[in-house]
Amino acid sequence: MADVIQLLPEYLANQIAAGEVVQRPASVVKELLENAVDAKATQVRLIIKEAGKQLVQVVDNGAGMSPTDARMSLERHATSKIRSTEDLFKIRTLGFRGEALASIAAVSQLELRTKQRDYDTGTLLLVDGSQVTSQQPVACPDGTSISVKNLFYNVPARRNFLKSNAVEMRHILDEFQHVALANPQIAFSLHQNELEVFNLPAGKLSQRIVALLGNGYKEQLAQCEEVTPFISVKGYIGKPESAKKSRGDQFFFVNNRFIRSAYLNHAVLAAYEGLLPRDTHPFYVLFLELDPKTIDINVHPTKTEIKFEDEKTVYAIVRAAVKQSLGIHNMAPSLDFEGDVNFAPIQPLRISDTAKNSFDTNFRPDALASAAARAAATPREASSKEKFTPERNAPPRPTEEAKRGLEDFYRSLGQTVVPDVPATTPPSSFASATPPTPTEPAAAELPLRESSSGPGSRAIQINQQYLMVPVKSGVMLIDQAAARERILYEQYTQALERESGLSQTLLFPRTVTFSPQDFSVLREVTDSLYALGFRFTEFGPNTIAVEGIPADVPARDEKELFEGLIEQFRMNASSVRLDRREQIARALARRVANSSTGSRLAEVEMNTLVDKLFACSVPSYTPDGRRTLVLLELSQLQEFFRKG
Repeated sequence: MADVIQLLPEYLANQIAAGEVVQRPASVVKELLENAVDAKATQVRLIIKEAGKQLVQVVDNGAGMSPTDARMSLERHATSKIRSTEDLFKIRTLGFRGEALASIAAVSQLELRTKQRDYDTGTLLLVDGSQVTSQQPVACPDGTSISVKNLFYNVPARRNFLKSNAVEMRHILDEFQHVALANPQIAFSLHQNELEVFNLPAGKLSQRIVALLGNGYKEQLAQCEEVTPFISVKGYIGKPESAKKSRGDQFFFVNNRFIRSAYLNHAVLAAYEGLLPRDTHPFYVLFLELDPKTIDINVHPTKTEIKFEDEKTVYAIVRAAVKQSLGIHNMAPSLDFEGDVNFAPIQPLRISDTAKNSFDTNFRPDALASAAARAAATPREASSKEKFTPERNAPPRPTEEAKRGLEDFYRSLGQTVVPDVPATTPPSSFASATPPTPTEPAAAELPLRESSSGPGSRAIQINQQYLMVPVKSGVMLIDQAAARERILYEQYTQALERESGLSQTLLFPRTVTFSPQDFSVLREVTDSLYALGFRFTEFGPNTIAVEGIPADVPARDEKELFEGLIEQFRMNASSVRLDRREQIARALARRVANSSTGSRLAEVEMNTLVDKLFACSVPSYTPDGRRTLVLLELSQLQEFFRKG
């Protein structure tokens, strides 16, 4: 039998390696920017065309390479940073495996220009799919310029798997942001399709944060610092009121390398416990410095995941550092000892039917009668300082004018006092456009079909979260928020199919500014948002002017609405592969349903919610598979009360 094992050709081995290193244009950006930082550059320029599919170019003023080094840099496993096994345990550079340039060159047309400061001329290398087609001296400035053109041109299957330009550009912005934040001492600029997106001068970390993420962070940064013999934690955290619905603004750097760590993120959230609104995420940029021997950074091809030798200690120190910073900057809740409790505003009280008639001439509430008497008193009476006697210092009887004023005041109270029934505003997604009459609640305007649970049955609300509905076979429990989510999802899906979502116009357009990453997501889903009823226009860099929102969405904080929608869209996009419109329908349904969680419902609202749920095509589950209801049959209920 003939031998079947043979060595792979060099170009094929490089393409296989590229599958690990180069997943999309953002992977190229990451590798080239890190090489520029390792080359001790002080200025780095990134140029992008067609979201990196046509061109990714990085120009730096770093150390440059000799002609021999330039040629060797394109070979696999060629590196200037590793010499022995011991070097693997003290890595402080960003690129060290020696596969980046070789892998990139294997799936693109690459042009490399480089020159060292002591040389008169530089080197120009042209590479086409791992094959060096030209190497010659050239006049060029100090440093290195690498242009990666037509990425995946020779691997069409990989190119077809690339997403839209908006998605790919969002990933590029992420990588650019990570490197720029980690190196505020270096000036960075980013140009996209001949337009300047960022121009970041060298400066302090706080200045870099504001320049990258927006002026909204200027007043929200709190310094965080904790130094121990084992680890040092430095950086900035955000005030609790600056927390967002999106998770995009959380950054960990270990030895100046960006990492993702759910474990450390939990440590930060534990420090913020009790300070954040529900479903919000704090901002932080934290740099951890520790001995490279205590971490392993080579556990993932992109080197964004690392292992700690003593992760419990790291967790405890990070949590303590953030908690200490919150305390130092007075961001933890505290009692207000400066307020005068004796002058708290008096709230109108409900007056029962059995209470004494307030219009009786002998009835004088102390506070109000005294105030009216003092107001009606003459200056001489008000200023008299006579000897104290019970009769003389008792509250004087009000004049007729003051009495009439009091009577009018009490009449106004009597008109506003209502029976002690919880007054709730129905969620706008279930409310009618017709205003309610004064004699009945707004929910009575809702269309009410015969209840699915049978005539005469009544739903009961439990803890403002669940509904209990008696049915013939037992008892049905409904999750309020999940039921709303299913109902809204089907409404939005139908609106997207018709492309005719109803819109409510805002009285005044409101501007909302996003981070560059969130703005890229927004551009990606603009058409779908318009089909749902959103109306907005671009209004400056990363800013929109919101003119209208869907008719069934509560008119609240538009920025919070869009941030929550973008975050939900990201979560759906990362968990399963769905059509974009499907993702938008799911995201908005979840967002609007959660915004009304914990609201008290009138009986008519509860029955209407049940009816609308059972009118859905799939009433038992939310779009992502969570249960909306549970049925307890009579046999199960009887089992609870049987003797053991």
